[in-house]
Amino acid sequence: MGKSRGYRSGTRYMFQRDFKKHGTIALSTYLTVYKVGDIVDIKANGSIQKGMPHKYYHGKTGIVYNVTKSSVGVIINKVVGHRYLEKKVNLRVEHVKHSKCRQEFLNRVKDNAAKKREAKENGTQVQLKRQPAQPRESKIVSAEGNSPQTLAPVAYETFI
Repeated sequence: MGKSRGYRSGTRYMFQRDFKKHGTIALSTYLTVYKVGDIVDIKANGSIQKGMPHKYYHGKTGIVYNVTKSSVGVIINKVVGHRYLEKKVNLRVEHVKHSKCRQEFLNRVKDNAAKKREAKENGTQVQLKRQPAQPRESKIVSAEGNSPQTLAPVAYETFI
C-alpha cells in the first residue's frame, strides 16, 4: 500500500509550535507595520490555523501587495514546470515576518555613502566595489635559529 499524499501529509512537525514557544502569541507580532512593497518571509505558526499558508509556501519570500486589518497579501513566484507563476496569497500577520535579505545591501549603501563623503573631503580615490576573497600574503620561512625537528612514531606498548 502506498503512502497517503493528502493536503496535510508530512506536516507532523511543520505545523506545531517550537519548543517552549506555546501559549499566547507576542503582541509585537500584531503591532508590526507592513507596507506595500515590503519583502516578507512566510512562516508557519502552528497555534493559529486561520490564514495559514499552504505548506508549499512555508519558508518562501514574497512582496506585500495588499494590506488589510488583520492580514497581508503577498506575491510569490512559484515554479510550475518550466515557468514561474506569480501567485497572490492572503496571509494573516501571524504567518509573516519582515525579511532580512535586503539588510546587508542597505548597510553597504550606507557605508559606501560615508566612504564617498570622506574621500571627497580628503580628495582621494576610494574602492567601493566588493572584492572576492584574495590569496593569502606570502611568507618566508627561515631555518636559521629554528632547526628542523624529526618526528617518529611512538612504539606500541602492551601491558597484558
